[in-house]
Amino acid sequence: MAGASPVLEDGSVLSRLDRGLLRVERFFGLLAGLAIFSLMLLAVRSVGGRVTLNAPLLGYVDYIEQLMPLIAILAVSFAQRDGTHIRMDLLVDHLRGRALWLFELISVLLILLLMVFLIWGSWAHFQRSFDFGAPLWSRDSTTDIAMPLWPAKLLVPVAFTVLALRLLIQVVGYGRALILGLDAPVAVPLVMDAAAQAAAEADSLMDEE
Repeated sequence: MAGASPVLEDGSVLSRLDRGLLRVERFFGLLAGLAIFSLMLLAVRSVGGRVTLNAPLLGYVDYIEQLMPLIAILAVSFAQRDGTHIRMDLLVDHLRGRALWLFELISVLLILLLMVFLIWGSWAHFQRSFDFGAPLWSRDSTTDIAMPLWPAKLLVPVAFTVLALRLLIQVVGYGRALILGLDAPVAVPLVMDAAAQAAAEADSLMDEE
């Protein structure tokens, strides 16, 4: 499992695209955090109402169903940008130079291919749920309080599209590094060993103090 990795920046077009997409990813990460906080408040209200008033929150499961895409998907692209998403480092830690960039490029291309299919499938799933002619524009709804499901279903292809854009930027970044033989390319998370990660975290703590 990887820790946070440095992402270098410069004045190139690729780096500007990276920083521009990062603003969107941070906003999505904020929404995911607010969704988690909201879910905590809903849990307190539901459990507290059950214990004190024998009246749990009506539609609690429905709210969880609506918030789950925000919690599970919106911040994935941000994690991919920083290299904090789960990955196996046993092989990558021993690669250097063009071998490393080739391995990373193939990995990102495979993920991008998967995301293309997931975007297509999740968009089709949203279309089956959305209908301008239906009440609340919805063909389906939650079980208890009949909340329309299409907003939650729409979030999935939107978040996957942002992730696909991040992967495209990384494909270009790793491709440039592979072709030009760069040691420290921009717009991609650089591999750090355990010692380097510990040193970076120590420096960060010293700066905060």
